[in-house]
Amino acid sequence: MKSRPDELFEVYDAAGNRIGLRPRSECHGNPALIHRTAHVVVFATDGRLLLQKRSLNKDIQPGRWDTAVGGHLDPGEDWERAANRELREELGISPPGTLRFLFVTKIRNAIESEDVGVYTLTHDGPFQPPADEVDDLQFWTAAELRAAAGTGIFTPNLETELSLLRQAGLLG
Repeated sequence: MKSRPDELFEVYDAAGNRIGLRPRSECHGNPALIHRTAHVVVFATDGRLLLQKRSLNKDIQPGRWDTAVGGHLDPGEDWERAANRELREELGISPPGTLRFLFVTKIRNAIESEDVGVYTLTHDGPFQPPADEVDDLQFWTAAELRAAAGTGIFTPNLETELSLLRQAGLLG
């Protein structure tokens, strides 16, 4: 589903107090408006990590590699429900069973201020990503991820997540 600049995000202050709804265009790059997102790190059965290359038409950081599944929580939605919705919308899959919760992290950079609920799933595909959202989907080995880190081809959020996944022992 293509994101829209007028899409409403539920936003919070730094203490976690709900502020209300604000348009997407006001949230990105604004550290006073923290939104919540759910990400799913998708691994193949052989341990490779699935990444998406953002469409050149995507509004934020087009053309960079990012977590394969991620998106903001709709008002009143919890992280797990959002993660499952994003799997359907971004990869066209409804996984059997429950996602495995990994951690919540706070990502703060010049582009986004968000609290992220991170889940994991092992799934080899097939995937059906929306053509207007994703230019490429690719599984990466741990060695390929290390070699590409810090080169500017990954979003800052992905760089943060990769570091946390390594610390958790999920990437070799």
